[in-house]
Amino acid sequence: MFKGFNVPMAEYEVITPHTGLSFHLRSLSVREEERLKGSLITPAKITEHLNRCIFDAITKRPKEIKDYNDYLMKLSIKDRDSLLYGLYHITYEEVRNYDIRCTECTKMYPVTVQASNTFNIIPYPGDDILSKRITVELPRTEGVSAIVKQPSLMDELTSSKTLSSAPDVSLELGTETLIIDRFIQVREDGTEEVYDERGDIIDAYKSLPAKDKRTIYEAYTENLGKYGIELKMKSYCTHCGFEEIVDIDLIDQFFRMVYVS
Repeated sequence: MFKGFNVPMAEYEVITPHTGLSFHLRSLSVREEERLKGSLITPAKITEHLNRCIFDAITKRPKEIKDYNDYLMKLSIKDRDSLLYGLYHITYEEVRNYDIRCTECTKMYPVTVQASNTFNIIPYPGDDILSKRITVELPRTEGVSAIVKQPSLMDELTSSKTLSSAPDVSLELGTETLIIDRFIQVREDGTEEVYDERGDIIDAYKSLPAKDKRTIYEAYTENLGKYGIELKMKSYCTHCGFEEIVDIDLIDQFFRMVYVS
């Protein structure tokens, strides 16, 4: 009967950009890779499986994170990005055969890049980003303000479960609206109407003029969204020689490595 191997696991420390917490992660096992491959068959479960996979790979965590629920409640989506980078780095070390579509000639070409050479972190300079709320007055929709936030992992998970029973709402739309905590409408008589249910937020968002949507995202980016990690690289098209700066989709690349390894 197999009794297990005594395999020393290397660790990688990650400081989360939004909450400033320190985590140590180990590499994935084959069993964990297989479990993640199974999640690709059920896209609605990918986020949930990814969260659990990262949490299970944590070997040391701060005292603020006592259990999995704390992990979901007290970390932002961009904090998870940094943990995913750490898990990717300690498990796979480099990005292999990253396929890029040239924006000049539109042809695809592969590149190979060390992940550490593309990594940059921009930490949030304040405290408690998850409690921060930004009021954005909409320029085209009179009397309406959007209250913007940085979503937590729990916000994302709750939203995905809610939207799984709403087939008319795309995953992309659900993700876009995670940054909106609520809409507030001030009526002509001075009374306020608050829309804070996820379904109401999505319906209100879909009714907005395009300029209002841009205003919301500009406010989010300036106050919250510009903080986190970046994976950028300079590339040269092998077909036409065009040079550009490319953003690497870490989640896409991570699952690609899980699938081919």
